[in-house]
Amino acid sequence: MSTLLEITSEDSFAPHLATLPPSTLIVLYFHAPWAAPCTQMRGVLSALASQYPVTSPPTVSFISVNAEELPDISEDYDVTAVPYVVLLRDGTILESISGSEAAKVRDAVERYAGSGSNTGANGAGDATIPPPLTAVPREDAPTTATQAPVSSGQNATAAPALTPEQTKQALFARLAELVKAAPVMLFMKGSPSAPQCGFSRQLVGILRERSVKYGFFNILADEDVRQGLKEFADWPTFPQLWVDGELVGGLDIVKEELENDPDFFDNFSVNKANAAA
Repeated sequence: MSTLLEITSEDSFAPHLATLPPSTLIVLYFHAPWAAPCTQMRGVLSALASQYPVTSPPTVSFISVNAEELPDISEDYDVTAVPYVVLLRDGTILESISGSEAAKVRDAVERYAGSGSNTGANGAGDATIPPPLTAVPREDAPTTATQAPVSSGQNATAAPALTPEQTKQALFARLAELVKAAPVMLFMKGSPSAPQCGFSRQLVGILRERSVKYGFFNILADEDVRQGLKEFADWPTFPQLWVDGELVGGLDIVKEELENDPDFFDNFSVNKANAAA
């Protein structure tokens, strides 16, 4: 059976793709270790891969890429959210799926590759695929780096319209979850691989220099978050850096924190985690 192959370096990515014939369906899975929905999606894709036998040449190739560690690959495929799945064949992108919806990913793979050999007509193969997480992107909004909890179901359109106060409360509840999506959360313009302002670029550079493991949210992709976070945080500008659910501030404040305490980010450094291991 096929497996989900982890690509660990940008140097090995292109050569691997070059070994696959044009007829092979390539399923690219972009993930980040800090995003909980990625754990779910890894299980989904591993289960799907196991349903396809190893053939020569391969009919399907499942590839996993760490979006944070391999930013150039992520940028090539316009990854601004994780989990993110891209299906391509012969260098052409067939479909891109953002979020942790297992059924949507499975349907897309089967549409382009056919059903796996372990999937019966009664759908028994679906038992290996976990149900979707409650943390998924909103269907009516652009994709973002993190997924906000959904409090309503598929029939949300039939619910009574919310009052302005209820709408604000719902948005603030969403923001309260977003600022805690990772121990260090950066709300920025653009993505780490493609910042859309100089302040965001500098703050990304500070975090990278200190090997900080962090999550990010592209506020340009969601106007509700962009405007709501200003009031929620009582901080009118971006980027904003949050640590353990508490606002640190913008670029100037972060610089001041580091001047006062050079070890400010040590507890969130990948290097420290590796040393402890």
